[in-house]
Amino acid sequence: QVQLVESGGGLVQPGGSLRLSCAASGRTFSSRAMGWFRQAPGKEREFVAAIIWSGSIAEYADSVKGRFTISRDNAENTLFLQMNSLKPEDTAVYYCAVSKFRRVGRWGPEGIDYWGQGTQVTVSS
Repeated sequence: QVQLVESGGGLVQPGGSLRLSCAASGRTFSSRAMGWFRQAPGKEREFVAAIIWSGSIAEYADSVKGRFTISRDNAENTLFLQMNSLKPEDTAVYYCAVSKFRRVGRWGPEGIDYWGQGTQVTVSS
């Protein structure tokens, strides 16, 4: 059974940083692109970032470009999201995801095979 477990969320002040991790178990995803989504209260789940298996190509939503960095450690089957210069509008539940694809893209939820349970990120003073 596939499990994706996120960690690293929490409360941070505007301008601060957090690093999210997603540990995958049950199988390896060496051919799949993986990514992060987020969902704020009352809003739809939205794409944040994606990365291919090798880690050499990534894609970001315009709202996080230049502030967030996605990476992966295939030996440890772990995905990361480094979030810097956080803003109140980044407040959301963040979800790790395994896509159906080898290539990155700004997928919608229909492009995802597996989801994590989510981790809350709150940016507030």
